Order: sequence, then C-alpha cells, then structure tokens
Amino acid sequence: MPAASPNTSPPLSGYRSVFREGLFAGKVVIVTGAGSGLGRCTAHELASLGATVALIGRSEDKLTTVQAELAEDHSGAASGHKHYSCDIRNEQQVRETIAAVIGELGRIDGLFNCAGGQFPAKLENISLNGWDAVVRNNLHGTFLMSRECFTQWMQHHGGAIVNMLADIWGGMPGMGHSGAARAGVWNFTETAACEWGHAGVRVNAVAPGWIASAGMDSYNDEYQALLRTLKHKVPLQRFGTESELASAAVFLLSEASAFINGTVIRVDGGVPNARHSWPLPEAQRTIEYNGFPRYQPPMGLQEQTR
Repeated sequence: MPAASPNTSPPLSGYRSVFREGLFAGKVVIVTGAGSGLGRCTAHELASLGATVALIGRSEDKLTTVQAELAEDHSGAASGHKHYSCDIRNEQQVRETIAAVIGELGRIDGLFNCAGGQFPAKLENISLNGWDAVVRNNLHGTFLMSRECFTQWMQHHGGAIVNMLADIWGGMPGMGHSGAARAGVWNFTETAACEWGHAGVRVNAVAPGWIASAGMDSYNDEYQALLRTLKHKVPLQRFGTESELASAAVFLLSEASAFINGTVIRVDGGVPNARHSWPLPEAQRTIEYNGFPRYQPPMGLQEQTR
C-alpha cells in the first residue's frame, strides 16, 4: 500500500479530536445548522468529547440522520442527543425551541450559531427579497438564538456563545448580502461580549475562509468553477477541512478560553494576508487536520482534495 501523502489524513475509526476526553461531560451544547456541513462536523466533535448536543435546523430528515450518527459513533461518550426543527428567523419558533431544550435537557452550556446561507450575486442583481432572506438567516437568526439562550438560561448560569462570520475583511464582492450580515454579526459579537460578560457569558466568533464543506455543492456551476481556482490564492495553497473550523469553535466553547471574550478566530489559511504584490509560490508542504471519519469533500472539489 502506498504511503499517505503529507496532507492526507489516515482512515479513522472514531472522531480524532485534539481536545481531552470528557472535556464537555455533563454539558449541553446547541448547534444550529446541525444537519450538514460544518454544523454536523462540530456536533460530532462535541459529542465525542462528552457533550449532549441539541441539533437545530430546518430539515427534519437531516437532523434525524445526524442524531442517529451521534448515537452510533459516540455511544460511549454521551447520550440523550435531541434534534429540534426550527426556523431561526422566526422569533416565536426560536423562543419555543430554546424553552424545549431547557425543558428536555435541563440546561444550556454552549451555543454554536453555525446556521447560515447565501448565494453568489453582484449587488445590482440582488433583489430586496434576496437581500432580506440572507440577512435574516445570517444576522437575525444569530441574534434571536443568542438572545433567547441568554434570557432563558445563561444570564443566570453563564455559558459560551460562538457565532459564525466569514472572510469579510475588505468587503465580500460577489456576496455583498452575506458580507453585510456577517459584519453585523461581528459587531453584535463584540457588543454582546460587553453587555453579557457580567453574567459569565462569553461571546466570540469564528471566521472561516474557503472550507471544503458540503455547502459548496449548493452553488451553481459557474461559481463552483471559480471555487476550484481559489486554493491558489491561499498562502497554504489548499482548502480548509470541516474539522479545522470545528476545532476552533470547540476551543471557544471550552473552559480553555475562559478569558477570551469578544474576539474572532480566523480559520482561512492566511487569505487576508495575501497581497497582489507577492506571488504565492507552489506549496512544498502543507499538513491538514481532519479528525472526522465521516467527512466527504464537496463533489465539485473531490478531484482537487484527494
């Protein structure tokens, strides 16, 4: 059998987290957008570390599948994972869902606002409905989930919230609606970190760059063709894995980040540091971290990520 290449992870039998076993034992963590992609991966890592995970999303079928995966893969770490179908843009649904989590699981120690979505379009081609849909999903949903977790539980018990940004530094041409919403999440993160810190609630964010996640397959053929060229704009000359983003979120949810509040961890391979005046050389070596045995790269990128 040929040796694995330096940037290929060996086959795994279970989630290979970099964090200590049992780190989240006895904890309940909510993950939105848990039915696929980055949310699904993060839910698996949290479950492998002993957390009871509340899976939230709009697709009942996807959530049921992920809940079954958690039960199969992490039976020795935690049990009692629940899923809740919820549109995070709907205030009443969010309020009722958070109440249901508390009622069934007894507590909320962490929230990862992973849910979101967008579509590629120039600003002049975005309708008001399209703009509103993306902003409501990425910004309003983050606010509603955070507010309800705080008012219903965390203001009396403490906790950690991690929000989802993106590579918004310098604007987000081609996805201006998402850039505007994510910039709003950034400011909301810093504001909530100040207002809620007294209650022992930390609010931070992760900002992924080009992560080879299943969400990439939702884009049209033209944008997928563009995506296939983007790794050459990354100083590390590759795409990120779901595990690399998940581990940053898990760190911010953990006790190890107890004095980290109001900050953003970029998970982007250094893209904002690339300059037009500096040609990026071909990568000589790059080591990726992939702790998730169920991970599959997007179909549109599989030729490049093998």
